[in-house]
Amino acid sequence: MGYKALDRITRSDIEEEVGIAAAAGVAERIHERLTEIVRNYGADTPDTWRSICERVLSPDLPFSLHQMMFYGCYNGYGTDPPAWIPDPKTAILTNVGQLLERRGKEFLGSKYKDPISSFSDLQEFSVSNPEVYWKTVLDEMSISFSVPPQCILRDSPFGESHSSYPGGQWLPGAFLNPAENCLSLNSKRSLEDIAVIWRDEGDDILPVNRMTVREFRAEVWLVAHAIKTLGLDKGSAIAIDMPMNVNSVVIYLAIVLAGYVVVSIADSFAPREISTRLKISEAKAIFTQDLIIRGDKSIPLYSRIVEAQSPMAVVIPARGSSFSMKLRDGDISWHDFLGRVKNFKECEFAAVEQPVEAFTNILFSSGTTGEPKAIPWTSATPLKAAADAWCHLDIQKGDVVAWPTNLGWMMGPWLVYASLLNGASMALYNGSPLSSGFAKFVQVSSVEIERICNAADNSVLETAAIGVPPSGGGPEQLVIAVVFKDSENMTADLNQLRISFNSAVQKKLNPLFRVSQVVPLSSLPRTASNKVMRRVLRQQLTQGDRNPKL
Repeated sequence: MGYKALDRITRSDIEEEVGIAAAAGVAERIHERLTEIVRNYGADTPDTWRSICERVLSPDLPFSLHQMMFYGCYNGYGTDPPAWIPDPKTAILTNVGQLLERRGKEFLGSKYKDPISSFSDLQEFSVSNPEVYWKTVLDEMSISFSVPPQCILRDSPFGESHSSYPGGQWLPGAFLNPAENCLSLNSKRSLEDIAVIWRDEGDDILPVNRMTVREFRAEVWLVAHAIKTLGLDKGSAIAIDMPMNVNSVVIYLAIVLAGYVVVSIADSFAPREISTRLKISEAKAIFTQDLIIRGDKSIPLYSRIVEAQSPMAVVIPARGSSFSMKLRDGDISWHDFLGRVKNFKECEFAAVEQPVEAFTNILFSSGTTGEPKAIPWTSATPLKAAADAWCHLDIQKGDVVAWPTNLGWMMGPWLVYASLLNGASMALYNGSPLSSGFAKFVQVSSVEIERICNAADNSVLETAAIGVPPSGGGPEQLVIAVVFKDSENMTADLNQLRISFNSAVQKKLNPLFRVSQVVPLSSLPRTASNKVMRRVLRQQLTQGDRNPKL
């Protein structure tokens, strides 16, 4: 269906969309506002669409009118126009926005305008100047190499059709360990930051579990030490067939840290599919669970591993510390496996640094159209996963990233690297994402804290819960920005209010939460769609002397 450009839309066109009954006043007001917006911003600019969203469109208007305005604004844009454009203040706070504000003129010269207008120019720059762009992104993510690369991209010799690197060789000569980078301390990560947040299905009324970077590193190191006791050859493949929970993530990073290759197998596969993937990868060992717990059901997993004739298995109990089933000769329980290295607890494991071309993970195609195809990840692949998350998902230090998936699919390893290499926390729900329990789990959020604080004192109109990193490092502090019903109430007893907030949050949500500060505001910053811009508040609270007046 063809749509008119905005400057050609008439009041009659609008009347057709909003309906005859409402047409009299509504269509006229919409047309007046549209005419004013086109006069001020033009008929096809990002500011035009943003103003239409703010001043013209609303959920109660027919969707066909939204379509007419949208395609009218982007009449000459092409087949894939943007449905939403951030406001400039929000855009500047993104990873890309901050980079462009610092170095936009250096990269783009006089073409640079602002993060929104110049995003396409940055994309072109990244393709034509990979040396500069990718070095910058790797620095932004604080990636460290034991041996730095000779360059970012070495082109294959002209006309060499059978090159081992037909598209060019990325990071030639580099040595690194991506798991080590997930655990190292830098400007994005301190020992007391939260690395993993998780909850088991059925534990909905309990506080979520949290593991600091200090605790997480110690767990990964211990498992890496234990893996070395298996006596496998350097570079051997080790499979994981488990739900994506905190144990499987620890095992995943420990395998990579110790210089071995993870074989990713989805926990839903039948014995035949498991066997095929083990044979293709030539896996020498496998980590698995006895059962998968889903609601009231206990789904056997270890028995599938046995039927698949797997190599030696390390078996983890799904609940508790033991299981009733008898293990095969040569298999080992998780308790006994870790017992081999109990004296190494909290002893750092020296990461095995490998060439950038070395395999770290073998995933597989689904196998729906024949034998599954092995899809190897090298040491460089995690960097690309994290870089995509840095640029396109704007994952930053202090963010919490949840993506229901499994290590058997590429989004599992992606989640590990996308969150940890960017200084964010990984959120894992050990259960079905279709359950109400998952909704309650993701709800580890500001909205739930704010709901409780809003009702804690009659003087409060609304609040915003913000996690603010202290200037000297350590765990984030919970700061509550508060707007009072009475705008003259800015001199209220903030310490008493903090005590009230603490009492309510600890009683109704999590006994470990503690409000460290209450900051009064006249209003909360919001987007055009009325969402609170917590990141703006966090940025302002983090700047300066950590005790600002906003």
